[in-house]
Amino acid sequence: MANIKSQMKRNRQNEVRRVRNKGVRSEMRTRTKSALAAAEAGEGSSEELRAAIKRIDKAAQKGVIHKKNAARKKSRLVKRIKQIEAGE
Repeated sequence: MANIKSQMKRNRQNEVRRVRNKGVRSEMRTRTKSALAAAEAGEGSSEELRAAIKRIDKAAQKGVIHKKNAARKKSRLVKRIKQIEAGE
């Protein structure tokens, strides 16, 4: 445990941010999985895909993930959904 006052405050701030980021990251993953599930089921995947992309963009905007990481995730998600839909 830190003895320095500024570090004690920094630890409290980091904990609050960690919990907030965890929620954003979790929501992003959930939306991504639901988009993939909808594509596999063949029902309204475009709506689910839009929601997933929106969550990924939000996470990047808030600084939870890097913007290039967000771009990579979106690219791979769209590519995978197109692959699933073409396979059916």
